[in-house]
Amino acid sequence: MNGGVPNGARGSADAFTSAADSTGGAWWIYRGNGELPDGETLSDRLPPPPPWRDFDGGPVVAGPPPDDDAEIRRRLGKPAVTAAFGSPREADMVNAALFLRRPLIVTGPPGIGKSSLAHRVSRELGLGRVLRWTITSRSTLRQGLYEYDAVGRIQEATARDAQARAAAAQGAHDAAEDAVGIGDFIQLGPLGTALVPREIPRVLLIDEFDKADTDLANDLLGAFEEGEFAIPELSRVRSRMPEAAVHTDDPDGTYTVRNGRIRCRAFPFVVITSNGERTMPPAFLRRCLTLTMEPPAEDELAAILAAQFAAAGDDDERTRMIRDFVIRAQSSGPLPTDQLMNAEYLRLSTSGLDTDSWNRLLHALWQRLDGVGSA
Repeated sequence: MNGGVPNGARGSADAFTSAADSTGGAWWIYRGNGELPDGETLSDRLPPPPPWRDFDGGPVVAGPPPDDDAEIRRRLGKPAVTAAFGSPREADMVNAALFLRRPLIVTGPPGIGKSSLAHRVSRELGLGRVLRWTITSRSTLRQGLYEYDAVGRIQEATARDAQARAAAAQGAHDAAEDAVGIGDFIQLGPLGTALVPREIPRVLLIDEFDKADTDLANDLLGAFEEGEFAIPELSRVRSRMPEAAVHTDDPDGTYTVRNGRIRCRAFPFVVITSNGERTMPPAFLRRCLTLTMEPPAEDELAAILAAQFAAAGDDDERTRMIRDFVIRAQSSGPLPTDQLMNAEYLRLSTSGLDTDSWNRLLHALWQRLDGVGSA
């Protein structure tokens, strides 16, 4: 990449910081160190979008997105602002996705930390609660955008007072229909909530995309390209109900939809995780950026453990365990990082195991998820 931005192989935290400093901060909005410099916000540093990715949706939701510090802390541990949790290449692709307002496909073996990237970006850039859409073989675009509870609305209408239920004329029926409040029965999904217009982007994690039906990637093209979607149930009544408050995917969240359509203002930062088990359509790949995540190096593993566990016990023992984990992964294939976290928890929580017993336990804990090489 031009402009002095480093690319390529994984580097040390010191090299990463030095490279970031050499750019003068223009490119490194996201650095992977846990905080924006000098307490700045994303709005202070992110340039305007490219003309072809500039959206003008409204009404804009005022204020910051809701926080979910407890969930981010559960996933990442305490902030470790001096540790780089990723490579310069990883930060390159995150920043490119932020600048270009494009989704980021993150590929790599299971357990390598793909979904954690969304939470790291949210924490560092102050983007609030991560919206999560976990994909299954039955997932559809509509489920990601919104759901409409037609049965619940009918039951609510039926339970209205006797005069409303007995009304047979069309005009009286319409009045009763409006009184029920159609928006109360519409729930925006994670993708739909991410497209609610805000001045700063929401973070959306689309997890386990390999499990999706083959049509889902193509179905997503419109939402990703246009940054908007319609809710037909509201569009049909927009002449008499131009505004309707609907529920969002945030706890107790609502948004007032105008004329049955939602269009984003700041395109969300979208992380799509994939284990590389299936090929995605070229048209979908063209609208996304792709990052292949590499197994974390020893210093990154040490930073992950430091974020989850207070410094305790013999640090040299922790270092040896990390080195053994890396050697095991190099010989047998990638190992999920949480297996190392499990081992560290047991090491700090138990006593009395001799060396042979401990090594036997580690051998049982550290197994590839595909079963190859397992004993």
